[in-house]
Amino acid sequence: MKTISLKRMIDRLLDTAPLLASGKGSAGREAFLSLDRVKCVNPALPRPTTIGLEGRNLIKQFEGCAKKRPDGMVEAYPDSATGGDPWTIGWGATGPDIGPGTVWTQAQCDKRLERDLTRYAKEVAQAIGDAPTTPNQLDAMVSFHYNTGAIGRATLTRKHVAGDYAGAAREFDRWVYAGGRVMKGLVRRRAAEAALYRQA
Repeated sequence: MKTISLKRMIDRLLDTAPLLASGKGSAGREAFLSLDRVKCVNPALPRPTTIGLEGRNLIKQFEGCAKKRPDGMVEAYPDSATGGDPWTIGWGATGPDIGPGTVWTQAQCDKRLERDLTRYAKEVAQAIGDAPTTPNQLDAMVSFHYNTGAIGRATLTRKHVAGDYAGAAREFDRWVYAGGRVMKGLVRRRAAEAALYRQA
């Protein structure tokens, strides 16, 4: 279905209103009735490409900044499902630079989070292209991608791009497994992400 601007949609509605009022013109009625099937997008509004406060708070809530030592430093910890890799530090940071014995300051943890959020938001924006997306939808998908790294292959992404937002929202709760087991923390996180995605 072709996307039209809000102004053009209103213009079409006003053009067909006289026909509808008089009961004449089946073409006019069809044009009017089809308007609810047209995506209403204001091309003047920029598409979100950076994570907002809601997404940041959600990620911080579920990641935490764990393993703080009495001296104020933060140390890496093993994955809860595997007991080993991937090792994590701070706000859920992982990578080849993190392993047993890695210790950071709080400032290093915060700086890494900002760097990672910029990268993950860019990857989500690339995956969804020019698909109509609200800031809350982007935030939810960035949180999902930050945790799973799966935005490029997830059915969730394909459904979002196709405009099947209800279907995309249902996809979150499929990603609740780690080490072959359902993880309660992931169940709670996916529910929070889906709820944020559904918000206007």
